[in-house]
Amino acid sequence: MNAEHISSEEQGEQEMTDADGSPDEGDSLSKDEIFHLLQNERRRLVLRYLRGTDEPVRMRDVAEQVAAWEHDTTVEELTSKQRQRVYIPLYQSHLSKLDEAGLIEYQKNRGIVERKSLADRVDQYLQDSPDTDSTDERSDESWDDYYIGSTVVGFALLLGAVLELPFTSFLSGVTLSALILLLFTVSTIRRILD
Repeated sequence: MNAEHISSEEQGEQEMTDADGSPDEGDSLSKDEIFHLLQNERRRLVLRYLRGTDEPVRMRDVAEQVAAWEHDTTVEELTSKQRQRVYIPLYQSHLSKLDEAGLIEYQKNRGIVERKSLADRVDQYLQDSPDTDSTDERSDESWDDYYIGSTVVGFALLLGAVLELPFTSFLSGVTLSALILLLFTVSTIRRILD
């Protein structure tokens, strides 16, 4: 009798552990399953959006942000057609697939999406968020402007020296070379530090 009592207690503890959301053997995904799920960009974007959430979110909010990322714009600037083109496939297919895989909980009838702990296992396969990517691109573009400006200033100094214009006539060849080199060195060091 005592052994039966222990078995039922252990079984109750196991059920509580599973109810608490601790992963059991059925909660794991193979790499092939993960890659199959992540082969679609919209599903990847959904998981990126949910990565920063701790609570359930409206499916509409997820769809709007995914649409904004896809169209390289903000949620406020989306057209209703752009929203609809993303919302419908998410509603009909993509969120259900992520739910079936156990990465999210999708309450279709309520329009609620929540990230599950199993989604942490696929994070390593996701690239940086789109916000980070676009910020890096903008940063690179601003540095391109610095280098273009340095080139223009260096060319102007060199041309001024060749034509013996008043603002460069007092510079020797070595001083002029040192100024141009300094200009590019400062730009490069600032780029590295940023």
